[in-house]
Amino acid sequence: MGTKQALWAAYWPAPAKLNLMLRIVGRRADGYHLLQTVFQFVELADKIRFHPDASGRVSLKHPLPGVAEADDLTVRAANLLKAATGCSEGVCIEVEKKLPMGGGLGGGSSDAATVLVALNVLWGLHLSTEKLMELGLSLGADVPIFAFGQAAWAEGVGEKIQAITVSEQWVVIIKPDCHVNTKEIFCAEGLTRDSKSIRISDFTAGQQQNDCLDVVCQRYPSVKDALVDLSEFSDAKLTGTGACVFAQFDSETNAISAYQSLKAKWQVYLTKSVNESPLFSMMKSGDFIS
Repeated sequence: MGTKQALWAAYWPAPAKLNLMLRIVGRRADGYHLLQTVFQFVELADKIRFHPDASGRVSLKHPLPGVAEADDLTVRAANLLKAATGCSEGVCIEVEKKLPMGGGLGGGSSDAATVLVALNVLWGLHLSTEKLMELGLSLGADVPIFAFGQAAWAEGVGEKIQAITVSEQWVVIIKPDCHVNTKEIFCAEGLTRDSKSIRISDFTAGQQQNDCLDVVCQRYPSVKDALVDLSEFSDAKLTGTGACVFAQFDSETNAISAYQSLKAKWQVYLTKSVNESPLFSMMKSGDFIS
């Protein structure tokens, strides 16, 4: 099989992200919140495959129930790439979901970013990472980090990104049986919006709060319950606005022990955190998933 054929036959990963810290340091005139956050990837990922379509149309192999195909973030990403470059190619996008929906792990944004990155290669468009990040921002605030592909310190509304290196550890993630409405949390009266800006060195020294935590726990008791249960094994945190909570472990043994103890009660995942997105690791190594 030729290289191009192998690329088309491959499954491209769309990994989850964790927010290791989330501070709300202000608000813009247009209502968007100004944030400081740290993103890191985990190996847990959706898998996406692309099928060329000579008609030039962008479609989904398995459309989501209740979501118009044209509104799906992956279809929007492909059409955006076509519009930005004048590309006439078509594609059918096949998404194999592994990440929980509405959990704060960035699954939809990651899927959209993988579409941008993969089709940039498959269609031979040669857009820069910066251009892909710019296109991604128009699809959602979290899309640029997935197109960037490295663990990062982010500011602004999430668009000012610089790579950082943080400890790679075993991670246990709980997905409570609820969907947190991000807009509702950011509109909440009791939300902290005036945290003091910090530096990366402050984060490294241990300032790793999530300003959304209290409001989310007040409104979603199952998130609070998950944090309590997970905190019996390690320091439990909320990622983004949730609903997922996570804990990091220095040893695989301890992570497996926590996972085994929690899986009877919760939807739980065992994975590893990584500073380089599995998507970018795959492209560098050429070790494509078939």
